[in-house]
Amino acid sequence: MSLGDDKASCAHLREACVESQQVFRGHFLDVRRDQVRLPDGKLASREYIVHPGAVAIVALLDDGQFVLERQFRYPLGRAVIEFPAGKLGRGEDPWHCAVRELHEETGYRAREWAYAGILHNAIAYCDEGIEIWFARGLSLGERHLDEGEFLDVFTATPQALMDGVRDGQVTDAKTLIALLWWQQWQAGAWPLTWQPEPMGVLSA
Repeated sequence: MSLGDDKASCAHLREACVESQQVFRGHFLDVRRDQVRLPDGKLASREYIVHPGAVAIVALLDDGQFVLERQFRYPLGRAVIEFPAGKLGRGEDPWHCAVRELHEETGYRAREWAYAGILHNAIAYCDEGIEIWFARGLSLGERHLDEGEFLDVFTATPQALMDGVRDGQVTDAKTLIALLWWQQWQAGAWPLTWQPEPMGVLSA
């Protein structure tokens, strides 16, 4: 059953851009202020962030545990527990980005990968899309963190992660959605199609 979110059924809700202004350009964030025409013909202002996109990886050890990270997130002023993740480089293939980020941040390589889906975590003010990838058949090597990147890598059982969500220790949106995907996959409701890790990504 369709939820009716196709372009034709939503045409009466569309806002059309009249004018777009770039108000800030940072290292990777692009802040815009647009004037839009509303469905009733009136004008309104929309401020939003253009983001290159990102990936999040549900990395599964053979014993069923997750590979997780603990990283200080400056806007929140605290360390956050999350699945490995990272932003896309210009023109980078999301699957290749997932392979690269998992290896750089955790040291793990995966024998098999599966694409789950995409989430939009801040739809009112950002166009960022985060692709969720699953990885299994892991082998551990050496990490290669970026300069200025500091994070802890640890493992936890699915139950421990779910308990952390319940207790408010885990609040990261991409981790919550990825955990939902894992639960549905485990229940047999949302299948995954596994493929071998693409060759040459890390040597490129």
